[in-house]
Amino acid sequence: MKIVIAPDSFKESLSALEVADAIEKGFKRQIPDADFVKIPMADGGEGTVQALVDATGGEIIYKKVTGPLGEPVDAFFGVLGNKTTAVIEMAAASGLHLVPVEKRNPLITSTRGTGELIAAALDLGVTHIIIGIGGSATNDGGAGMAKALGVRFLDLAGHEIGEGGESLGDVASINLANVDPRLQNIKMDVACDVDNPLTGVRGASAIFGPQKGATPEMVEQLDLNLAHFAAIIEQDLGKKINDVSGAGAAGGLGGGLLAFLPAELKRGVEIVIEATGLSHLVQDADLVITGEGKIDGQTIFGKTPIGVAKTAKRYGVPVVALAGNMADDSTVVHDYGIDAVFSIVPGVVLLEDAFKNAAVYVERTAANIAAVWKMQR
Repeated sequence: MKIVIAPDSFKESLSALEVADAIEKGFKRQIPDADFVKIPMADGGEGTVQALVDATGGEIIYKKVTGPLGEPVDAFFGVLGNKTTAVIEMAAASGLHLVPVEKRNPLITSTRGTGELIAAALDLGVTHIIIGIGGSATNDGGAGMAKALGVRFLDLAGHEIGEGGESLGDVASINLANVDPRLQNIKMDVACDVDNPLTGVRGASAIFGPQKGATPEMVEQLDLNLAHFAAIIEQDLGKKINDVSGAGAAGGLGGGLLAFLPAELKRGVEIVIEATGLSHLVQDADLVITGEGKIDGQTIFGKTPIGVAKTAKRYGVPVVALAGNMADDSTVVHDYGIDAVFSIVPGVVLLEDAFKNAAVYVERTAANIAAVWKMQR
């Protein structure tokens, strides 16, 4: 009997690997001789680096880079077990959590550190880069990232522009003469689960700017600057990014990656499924177990459990999900490939206790699921 265990992390309590370990322990109480295959999963957001490193036997690389406000920050990225693929979370270098609330200002924050992580990955000889672009503190259209990789943005006087979304309005031309030549030989998959265009009422500035500290006046300026930036990109590079779905992700970093790198925007969970080889591993499985911290009506929109379930259902494999919290609308997941959902929480408990004892609760619930599975077989 082959059982594939492919959960996401339970945020604030367990990593995806720790969830998988607890599920395996529970099942082994009832079915000790089964063949267990553990595949830590993620959806391209926080925890993706750790999940893919754990799933492939890779390693975490630590690197000091330029933070959103220009100060050094300690960041990281992962190299997968194949040694040719790097996985980056832009938030590690350019994330909102790196900027104190009172200092949040997308007019000045930069993605330069994200570009420095890409350069560090290239230094290790990788040919494939996976980058998740959620949780940014920035609204610079990826200009800072591009600068770190050799792109020059010049004003009318031929001087290089400053950092942040405020400076995009000064761009008069783009010079690619010094771009890192190694970028020509890589494949880049960008985990992007939003469809916002670069500008307009659904654009980067209007939708995401306020949470990064933008006032209504800032939003208007940032939007105009991004529109100007996109026009210069079209003028000098011949690439139209303004209305591309996902270009507005991470303050326009989605558009910047499309403009300056050989990037392709994809659903985050699809990238992780491909990188882990999940499809191959589940095709001869008897059961697939997935899960995440909360399962609700939003789970069907690109979250890990649904991605896993869809993959398993291609081969007719039953799917069970575990969750720390099941919302009233969680039953909708049954229409998307998940056959049964179980909450791990044994009763009314304090949130602090639920986090602290999550591994025990997962193991106990998994053991009960395994007992039922054994009986019906």
